Amino acid sequence: MSDGAALAGPDGALRCPWALSTEDYVSYHDEEWGRPVHGDDALFERISLEAFQSGLSWITILRRRPGFRTAFAEFRIEKVAAFTDEDRDRLLADPGIIRNRAKIDATLANARVLADWAEGELDEFIWSHAPDPAARPAPKTLADVPAVTPESTALSKALKKRGLRFVGPTTAYALMQACGLVNDHLESCVSRTGPAAR
Repeated sequence: MSDGAALAGPDGALRCPWALSTEDYVSYHDEEWGRPVHGDDALFERISLEAFQSGLSWITILRRRPGFRTAFAEFRIEKVAAFTDEDRDRLLADPGIIRNRAKIDATLANARVLADWAEGELDEFIWSHAPDPAARPAPKTLADVPAVTPESTALSKALKKRGLRFVGPTTAYALMQACGLVNDHLESCVSRTGPAAR
């Protein structure tokens, strides 16, 4: 039974324990999670998928990510902002995604809001809420990893003030973790300490 400390994977390297709960997580953990994400469309995708994840396991979203990308025009903000009522009906009937009416409506509404932002504005806005890495000691176990922080609460409030939906403080922190605004790989995790680590 893990105490939340890093665990050895099949290759013997230590990883965050959640990464070993299913094979699909290993590559996501090693190659994506916690690495910096930039670009308005890329960040819109992460905001959207984190919103769909709310109340569900991330693995549920990860396994459907190709379906989400197809359904939402690769999360290109301008294209999603132009979706019609027919597109909404199509999404509500699409078995390749999570057919949650409120989350679909929020994704379309968020795209319409973001379509009015200047190019690069979402990237700059999100990253302006990244905390000082020097002020954050590396977590030793999962118990040291928060679900919400003052920065994620501030980011959530700022996004909501600009008109975005489904961006609560917990969702905002998951976004910060996934997009590399914070590095919550455990202290002894290979993705923090190995040659590919940042």
